[in-house]
Amino acid sequence: MISAGDFRNGVTFERDGEIYQVIEFQHVKPGKGAAFVRTKYRNLKTGTIREDSFNPSERFTHVQLLRRDMQYLYADGDLHYFMDNETYEQLPIMQDLLGDSLNYLKEGTVCQIISYDGEIISIELPIFVELLITECEPAVKGDTATNATKTAVVETGAEIRVPLFVNQGDIIKIDTRTGEYEERVRT
Repeated sequence: MISAGDFRNGVTFERDGEIYQVIEFQHVKPGKGAAFVRTKYRNLKTGTIREDSFNPSERFTHVQLLRRDMQYLYADGDLHYFMDNETYEQLPIMQDLLGDSLNYLKEGTVCQIISYDGEIISIELPIFVELLITECEPAVKGDTATNATKTAVVETGAEIRVPLFVNQGDIIKIDTRTGEYEERVRT
């Protein structure tokens, strides 16, 4: 068991039969009244984010998650296959479990597969991925307002807003947490 007073970023706990991970927490001790813990946490199955305040003595079941590094191999219909780099075991994962991760997932990417009680809960991509731009309109001369961007399509099919100087055939670094352009990779 874990109390709300022990919450830290990344702590996982069970509440109402669902598994959550603490994103942000703040111990608050107002001048009047009892102390409380203001918490922002994510449901690991659905990805929804909630905010609540807890009494520091409130207790929850602490959840130990199994994290394994696995390499993405290929897609076959709605199944996406990953390989454990230590045992070479291949594991199929349904497309709906991957969600938005598919926008940044290319063959050969090493991800963390998170499971609990033998059931896969989610997938964590590396923070940054490098993808090739397959479609991009050329910049128009004179279209150089501050922070001007254009839409580009990367090799996974995702659309990303990029600066005007980025062209088709460039490799760019993308932050997988926000889906935003980070920088152009020099080759």
